[in-house]
Amino acid sequence: MRILALIPGGIDNQLLFFPTLETLQQQYPQAAIDVLVEPRSKKAYRVCKNVDEVLVFDFQDRNSFADYLNLLGIIRDREYDAVISLKTTWRIKLLLWLNGIPTRIGYQDDSALYLSKSVPRKPEQYTAEMYHDLVTGFGIQTPCPPMTINVPTEDISWAESEQQRLSVKDTGYIIFCDNPSIESGNSVYPIKSWQKIIDDLNRRQTGLSILLLQTSTNREWVTSMISANNNLKAIAPPDVGKMAGIVAGANLILSNNGTPLQLAIATKTYSFALLSDQDSNVISAREENCTGILSTTDNLADIAPETIIQKMWQEK
Repeated sequence: MRILALIPGGIDNQLLFFPTLETLQQQYPQAAIDVLVEPRSKKAYRVCKNVDEVLVFDFQDRNSFADYLNLLGIIRDREYDAVISLKTTWRIKLLLWLNGIPTRIGYQDDSALYLSKSVPRKPEQYTAEMYHDLVTGFGIQTPCPPMTINVPTEDISWAESEQQRLSVKDTGYIIFCDNPSIESGNSVYPIKSWQKIIDDLNRRQTGLSILLLQTSTNREWVTSMISANNNLKAIAPPDVGKMAGIVAGANLILSNNGTPLQLAIATKTYSFALLSDQDSNVISAREENCTGILSTTDNLADIAPETIIQKMWQEK
């Protein structure tokens, strides 16, 4: 049996789909499971052990007829028995139907007629559980497992070496990460508010170092933070596995929604998540190691730094 999963979105979205891939692997241990993802998300599968092949297609691009024909050929060559898809365009669903894949599972929408089985989409759920609902199209009724990752040994070694280099291995460290989305391109929490949190940590004399986590989208934020406080340290892991190693070694992480937050959840690192109202479902209400700090608006800047400090230190 060969299964294809279509997963648009960034790396954090791939991580939220990992529980679904795990269930498919457990239910069909002899199956080959491939994924079709955007080019920017391919590197997520460095920390996934449940996928055989990673194919790429830019779901967000204005694809030409030739692009769709090429994708049609790629899928047809692999002779898939089943496909499971997150929310995609009617063109993608039509393409899957044209390929003659017997089992085609996706969410109920206006183009569900191209699917062999459609599943209700429940956006009010924890996102990973909403994705996991798709396995019911196979007749699978098992609950959504927790998100887990498989960090390569070499990435763990790299992280330990970096901790020594930055002199944080013995003292311990707290990670701060403001990870703007590709779409916005802007930092979402004010530097002056971050500074108030830093000042509070310094007053408490915890002995923990503060480590700024640099991603592909927040270099400007890291530069601004260090300009405001030159005692801060920064690290820029070159791939997802090494980022996971750094996150796993932290005492805690304070981050907005994005890859670092989902890696913290997967590695069971204590985390505080700065979330807008529209991001509230990216963490599970049952997650013991992650505390959500929600803005009542779509603007994270509306979260007072005093609120974050109270949450971090469990003060009333």
